[in-house]
Amino acid sequence: MSKKIDYKKDFKQLYLPKTMPEIVEVPRIPFFMVNGSGDPNGEEFSMAVEALYSLSYAVRMSYKSDDVPPGYYEYTVFPLEGVWDLLDRTKPATDKSNLKYTIMIRQPDFLTEKGFERFLEHTKKKKTNPFLEHVRFEHVEEGMCCQMMHIGSFDDEPKSFAQMEAFCEENGYIRTSKIHREIYLSDPRKTKPEKLKTVLRFLVKK
Repeated sequence: MSKKIDYKKDFKQLYLPKTMPEIVEVPRIPFFMVNGSGDPNGEEFSMAVEALYSLSYAVRMSYKSDDVPPGYYEYTVFPLEGVWDLLDRTKPATDKSNLKYTIMIRQPDFLTEKGFERFLEHTKKKKTNPFLEHVRFEHVEEGMCCQMMHIGSFDDEPKSFAQMEAFCEENGYIRTSKIHREIYLSDPRKTKPEKLKTVLRFLVKK
């Protein structure tokens, strides 16, 4: 364990953007992920998040086990992310019951498919969370994106998205999908809504 990875320092460009829109190239990244739909304030969403964190911390703490993954290095567990869409595009985005999502947590690059399967079985023996059955391990490569740091309530995000879209239009970029990504740098249970920090991102092309 010669190195320690801290995403706020080592991947600052992806996790600590400015509060103004910018263009960024997002590389291929490994994730634990779960699909779902409906109001994210409900119990199902909370259980899915819990399943992702249970698995992520099992990987993080595996250096204490008898079977340490090859190439293991110390790192900070990455923040929760969500890719958001609508079930019915004729309904307003403010209708939370109409939301469709994939929530995920980035994993260290030493993790393999075989390692994932081992950690999944190990975690299932400790936890009874049914959403562990739905967690999958995949790589995602977003490529060119527009992003910015949104500070404030989730309900105020449309203002930031409008700012991002205006930036793209002024600089010759085109948003290629209605789907967007959010990266949650604050715990909404412990942070006042006006102080929440969320990275907002969507795909673009030149």
